[in-house]
Amino acid sequence: MTTSTSARRYLILATVCLAAFAINLDTTIVNVALPDLGRQLHATTRDLQWIVDGYNLTFAALVLTAGSLGDRFGRRPALLLGLAGFAVASGVGAAMGSAGALVAVRFVMGGFAAVIFPTTLSIITNAFPDRGERAKAIGLWGAVTGLGVAVGPITGGVLLAHYSWQSVFLALVPVAVIALLATLRFVPESSDPAEARLDPAGLVLSSAAIGLLVYTIIEVPGRGWSAPLSLAGFAVAALLAAAFVLVERRRENPMIDISLFQRPAFSAASGAVTVAFFALFGFIFLVTQFFQFIRGYGALSTGARILPVAITIALGCSPASRWRRGSGPAPSL
Repeated sequence: MTTSTSARRYLILATVCLAAFAINLDTTIVNVALPDLGRQLHATTRDLQWIVDGYNLTFAALVLTAGSLGDRFGRRPALLLGLAGFAVASGVGAAMGSAGALVAVRFVMGGFAAVIFPTTLSIITNAFPDRGERAKAIGLWGAVTGLGVAVGPITGGVLLAHYSWQSVFLALVPVAVIALLATLRFVPESSDPAEARLDPAGLVLSSAAIGLLVYTIIEVPGRGWSAPLSLAGFAVAALLAAAFVLVERRRENPMIDISLFQRPAFSAASGAVTVAFFALFGFIFLVTQFFQFIRGYGALSTGARILPVAITIALGCSPASRWRRGSGPAPSL
């Protein structure tokens, strides 16, 4: 590998990490603005919940589908589309004057984030064919992703200490624009149409299953875990997931190779990442509201109290990466 080729690959990595950082920053930066949003937009508790969860719902429901379509039609155009849409939607969100309108914008932002996130990982996989380098690159990408979630409240607290709630949306615009310009400059086109053939049934079933599951979990606090609607939501989501597995097992080129989950290493890693991010997102969501609504701390004070989380994630990146390099070759991704 030449020095110029190596440098370009790491410029690509920096670009996609910045894109992933922006959309994960947005998952929590809004949390510290909830008191201001409640006062200035006359938002109810349910409105505030959906300002946060509307983004997460569309992100979760569409991320698998968007990743498959990006692999099929081109990762670079998908990333450019996602970043451009995310930047515009963020700017529009700052201009909203009602809670209902802001909730609608948050759904749109989550949709564009779903286009960005899986595309960044696919670009890394394509740019780093060597397994060892790919493992390091994906490790850094994962660390930046977690760091984006953790520093959201800190960033939001700093902004709200000096500006209005609109600043938490406007701040995302330049980050997305810089990532977009870097994509135009450094990221090459790549796609895999032979391996990522269109799978309409899989696309619909996966989006419906994940979307319904996330929606049911979001509504559980108000309905209760044993409420008929909650139980029905979980049951239908399970049926849709089962139908998705059956469809994918019968396809020659499935959207997801279900047999991968028969490998203990793959299943354990997937489960660990899922649990870790579920816990991190849940912790950030709850603790920011606890500090502000229960303890009465301001936005900046709340962000400062979450700073140890970001520091811990940053400190854990280097040893985790070294451990991974010394544990053998990375599995093919």
